[in-house]
Amino acid sequence: MNKRSVRDLDVQGKRVLVRVDFNVPVKNGEVTDDTRIQRALPTIRHLLERGARPILISHLGRPKGEPDPEYAMDAVAEKLEELLGVPVKKLDTAAGPEAERTLNDWDGEGVVLLENSRFYPGETKNDPEFSEQLATLADLYVDDAFGAAHRAHATTVGVAELLPAAAGLLMEEEIDNLDKVLRVPERPFVAIIGGAKVSDKVDVIESLLEVADTLLVGGAMCFTFFKARGYETGSSLVEDEYLEEAKRLMGEAGERLVLPVDVVVAEEMEEDARASVVRIEEMPENMMGLDVGPETVEKFGGYVTEAKTIFWNGPMGVFEMDAFAKGTEGVARAVAESEAISIVGGGDSVAAVRKLGLEDEMGFISTGGGASLEYVEGKELPGVAVLPNREDA
Repeated sequence: MNKRSVRDLDVQGKRVLVRVDFNVPVKNGEVTDDTRIQRALPTIRHLLERGARPILISHLGRPKGEPDPEYAMDAVAEKLEELLGVPVKKLDTAAGPEAERTLNDWDGEGVVLLENSRFYPGETKNDPEFSEQLATLADLYVDDAFGAAHRAHATTVGVAELLPAAAGLLMEEEIDNLDKVLRVPERPFVAIIGGAKVSDKVDVIESLLEVADTLLVGGAMCFTFFKARGYETGSSLVEDEYLEEAKRLMGEAGERLVLPVDVVVAEEMEEDARASVVRIEEMPENMMGLDVGPETVEKFGGYVTEAKTIFWNGPMGVFEMDAFAKGTEGVARAVAESEAISIVGGGDSVAAVRKLGLEDEMGFISTGGGASLEYVEGKELPGVAVLPNREDA
């Protein structure tokens, strides 16, 4: 990565505003998945070890630009203190005179966690006044929230324009790993794309077709491709308005775009629905496809076994229901067992990997979600673009 890194900053004795991604699930006042907090720890520890005074800020959930107790950062602060092993001083505000006074009285021990940035309407509007209020709290700015880098908000762009800025260690890791896929992949490079809608993935598919040797397509989106080929799709999810787009993509890809050969079908998407496996050419009119079948898992697994680089985004079926999770599980296990460089990006595929307990078997799991997809699409991420390059520092 050619962006200035936190490693390049002289942080001794400095207040450093760190944009982290602590948008974690909270239930009954407790964090139920602390993965994103854990992924931010290396940057926070790096700053503490070098004598910095870290001030952390993140959004949580979707409050409507005003304080909402449901989305307060208290539970996050408790979990962070437990994981970090140093005091975490949580403020009830994120900017303004009260925050300034509290920070001026801070003894510098541990870290400070500011209140939810989305309690302020200026956050999502990238309001200059709100950005200025945040900038007055610190000497330096570090962005370690790759998952929010596709948003041009005050905490991702506005502050970075006002303070000496750099990328955090997780931000570096995310970009370096995605660049391995997009810039110089070891070949064969196999991309696996799943999920419900072609409309959500057209740009990703187009971008990957420029670099991938093979593109394996699963999930409900495959039925739009099948209908475009003239197959019966029953009551499966099909985006009729994307049939021409699907034809175009298949025409451009040729044999590099690989579709399932069998699917798991049922009359309705219910856990206790009677499911059966059918070949694609035998799709019943009254059934919907809800997972890829065992023959497809075996076929996809063959490509995965031969791969040297793998990028996976999107489940193969309705993996939240056990009856339709076997396809996603089969592909996940094949990726886990592969010796290839593997990158898992996107919320649902990451959730599937976690559900199966295969996190430690994967090469790299992106925290990015929408940001990682937009990066793969080739879009410029505002939160990355705003950071100075090393040579410009």
